[in-house]
Amino acid sequence: MTSSHSNHPVHEVVLYSSPRCHLCEQAADALRSLQRGRPFHWTEVDIHSDPELEKLYLLEIPVIEVDGVVVTQAPIEINKVRFALEA
Repeated sequence: MTSSHSNHPVHEVVLYSSPRCHLCEQAADALRSLQRGRPFHWTEVDIHSDPELEKLYLLEIPVIEVDGVVVTQAPIEINKVRFALEA
């Protein structure tokens, strides 16, 4: 977690996904929507870019991690992400 200019922590969110994954696209849209109401950085990682990620998450994507902790996976529960960002 890094600090923003206002000394509030800025959470780091990772969306593990795969190309042509409809649920992953929905998860990305949900993160964009959530980001309008609270500051956080997020990145999307294609699990096929790393054999270990592919092995770990192939049947689980999309997977969302907040500050290094997996908080939800398919089916995505965006309220779990919201709760983790408020912690």
